[in-house]
Amino acid sequence: MENPSVDEFGSRRSTVYGPNGAVATSQPLAAQAGLRTLQDGGNAFDAAVATAATLNVTEPTSTGLGGDVFMLYRSADGEVGAMRACGSAPSNATRENVREAVADEQGVEPEAAEMPQTGPHAVTVPGTARGWEATVEEFGRLSLADVLEPAIGYATEGYPVTEVIASAWEHGEELFESEHAREHYLVDGERAPRPGETVRLENLGETMRAIAEEGADVVYEGHVAEAIAEEVQAAGGFLTVDDLADFEVEYPEPVSTTYGDAEVYELPPNNQGLIALEALNIAEELGAREHPAGSAARVHYLAEAMKLAFHDGHRYITDPDFEEIPPLASEAWAEQRAANVGETASDVSFGVPDAHAEDADTVLLCVGDGEGNVVSYINSRFAGFGSGLVAGDTGIALQNRGASFSLDDDHPNRLEPGKKPFHTLIPGLLKRGADDWSAFGVMGGYMQPQGHLQTLVGMLDDGQTLQEALDSPRWRYREDGRLAVEARMPTAVQNGLLRRGHDLEVLSPGMFGGAQVVRNEDGTLSGATEPRKDGTVANF
Repeated sequence: MENPSVDEFGSRRSTVYGPNGAVATSQPLAAQAGLRTLQDGGNAFDAAVATAATLNVTEPTSTGLGGDVFMLYRSADGEVGAMRACGSAPSNATRENVREAVADEQGVEPEAAEMPQTGPHAVTVPGTARGWEATVEEFGRLSLADVLEPAIGYATEGYPVTEVIASAWEHGEELFESEHAREHYLVDGERAPRPGETVRLENLGETMRAIAEEGADVVYEGHVAEAIAEEVQAAGGFLTVDDLADFEVEYPEPVSTTYGDAEVYELPPNNQGLIALEALNIAEELGAREHPAGSAARVHYLAEAMKLAFHDGHRYITDPDFEEIPPLASEAWAEQRAANVGETASDVSFGVPDAHAEDADTVLLCVGDGEGNVVSYINSRFAGFGSGLVAGDTGIALQNRGASFSLDDDHPNRLEPGKKPFHTLIPGLLKRGADDWSAFGVMGGYMQPQGHLQTLVGMLDDGQTLQEALDSPRWRYREDGRLAVEARMPTAVQNGLLRRGHDLEVLSPGMFGGAQVVRNEDGTLSGATEPRKDGTVANF
């Protein structure tokens, strides 16, 4: 995806400050929806759902009701916690059944079939609706109807599409094949909207209105559930209404590690949070911070730490109800792994044979309120519009998170009925002192832990402001073993990496994720937003 480049325009933002509330995300109307929710008496949890729901409408290229949602939070009363609304594979989605179903399409014998990236077999149970409802009911002050109101308004009355999102929308022209999917998401059923063009997603708005009036059960047990199951089954998939009805929201304990004087919190498996923590621990063990900020040596050791963490994460992280996972975030593990890093690039496998999440899309938002709540909230269908299926007349585009499963019997993320897939989504929390908490995150498939590492190093080791940490040139370790960099990475640094044996490629800014951060430091709120996206920080 090509999008307007900070290289070309040299745009500059400053960290935003305010006393009462801050919402940072990748689309300005969504940030304003969260801000209005705070101003109307809601807290950070209410605002998170209002923002996420509006993103479902104004950035449907990256998120939707057909996906999953996760949260990390630090509440005003000092609790650190997590919410996971992530669905599993259908009860009839055995490896044998899926192999038989996709073999003819792939032109192979069943034993050689691979997990498809799109289509009905990539659809897992969507967790978003119950996740939103649980967030509001367990932690918020307003009703679900209250927080969905801005999203419903934009869906039914329309909004002008922003530049980066218009560019991302183009992939729907090829993905969507059914007539009703194209009618829902393409102008005249043919093309993506252009920047500034007004779009209405009226069917999606009516579905949100039904959720507001009847609750999330309408998505899991009511007419919306029936439409989802019918759509998947008509395309040859196995998802049923019973699979939807069985879904429940979870509240796992966050995992954490210390980095310098700070503590970093992530989501445990089935999410890839352990990859970010392991990389931080290895980087600290290697003494990466002792090298000059932004230097080739610094980037080298951070990238090598990331390689090892990816290899381990993709070897071990899966649904913990199905496999035991070693202590990847421990200091002892990092000490052992750091011994494998030298002064030149290593030949370490990324750990996955077909990285479907290499360039996946996601939305992340961060909210802080005047009471002391900080929330990192992340919502996605996985890759863009997801599976390519839109459930009947609901306007819900269904996720393709099941593409993360493997049909290999020996793979840790092998497909099994009722199993949750390896999940890339990782909101983050950072504690720098008793009254200094930040909600943060970096969206974008396997860019996420890499973005966490680089953003944290910028803020903690280099003393960068929130916005400086997000503006800095990024690198990205790729599935094929290459190290990607932004064009504005200094030439001397690129040459230094080449001398250390890294196979470099230059990618456009849109390939390096989308970060957001909101900080509450002794009662003062500040925030920063991704310059590579269309977003903003709304505050008051």
